[in-house]
Amino acid sequence: MSSNIDPVTIPMIERNPSDPPEMDTSDQNTLTEEAVLSFHNINYQEIVQSGFAFCKKTCMIERLSNISGIMKPGLNAIMGPQDGSRSLLLDVLAARKDPRGLSGDILISGKPRPANLTCTSGYVPQNDVVMHTLTVRENVEFSAALRLPMTMTRDEKEGELMRSLNFCIWIKSPMLRSKELSKRTSIAMELVTEHPILFLDDPTTGLDLSTSTDVISVLKMMSRRGRTIIFSINQPPYPIFRLFDSLTLVASGKVMFHRPAQEALEYFKSAGYNYDSHNNPADFFLDIINGSFSALLDTEEDGHDDKDLSERQHQVTENLANMYARSSEYSKMRTELDPLLGKQNAGRRSVSEAITCVIPFWYQLGWIIHRSLKNIKGFPRIIII
Repeated sequence: MSSNIDPVTIPMIERNPSDPPEMDTSDQNTLTEEAVLSFHNINYQEIVQSGFAFCKKTCMIERLSNISGIMKPGLNAIMGPQDGSRSLLLDVLAARKDPRGLSGDILISGKPRPANLTCTSGYVPQNDVVMHTLTVRENVEFSAALRLPMTMTRDEKEGELMRSLNFCIWIKSPMLRSKELSKRTSIAMELVTEHPILFLDDPTTGLDLSTSTDVISVLKMMSRRGRTIIFSINQPPYPIFRLFDSLTLVASGKVMFHRPAQEALEYFKSAGYNYDSHNNPADFFLDIINGSFSALLDTEEDGHDDKDLSERQHQVTENLANMYARSSEYSKMRTELDPLLGKQNAGRRSVSEAITCVIPFWYQLGWIIHRSLKNIKGFPRIIII
């Protein structure tokens, strides 16, 4: 990377470190078209095989059960224990799971989810996929080359590239030497295009509190520009939790809560759960889902110690899911969802719809070869051999 590029840092707010940075109003002309993602009665089953090679038994396991919700422009967080439900729900919504096990409807702004959603939305995996032998700019430039239309001029692509770098990356070192810089680069690679929906799988994994807050603050700024940002996250601290617009609590494939994040605390308090004002709300919610005695009322009933832990946890999950299904919050959510589902009944898109991308195969192949040569240059021993 050329040395004449000044370091760019994400602004830290002095008045309160947990507040998101102010939105840059000079870039209002690049606001994306808003997209509302809704999902209706989602069920997902996985095929599991067991036994030896010649006598394998195949069975279907239900991983998601009757999940409905709506994700609007803003920060939409999916929280839950480490049972795989939150990442699975995220991948199902992002069309990154086998559709054969999926039933229900997933809509984008009231229309059936397009078959090429993976080409028209961003996705940041939990494990960074950047090449550490390339610079920050080279990684983002590769993403821009494969995702921006060929009709764009070189200057326009350069502008998109610099906007992505300036918006999310702090360029202190040209090479990817830290977990923090790799995570920022992974996000910047998805910001090159102005896709209205961005999915992120645990974007704060492996980062310290300061860096995690910076990353979520950047995502908050993006959401203010009209993007629908959907991400899974595990036990965020309060400075991060307070930035959420929507909160979905999921465990064992069932939804415990799905409404604005600011309403979650009052919802559980009104249901009879004791909340310590010194406790982090995210920790409080996970304590409830995990069946922690410190969070539940009436936990001194006889027989609790005799119950198996997994059985008790399953019972807690069932009770919370049933409580949410009978709540007024669920009724409000259904009031928003039902009109969206009615709009798309007239014409459904075929599952076999062609998946098209903006870049032809030969152009992609050329850039892949170009990046592979640069990657080889990062290993002097290979060049010597």
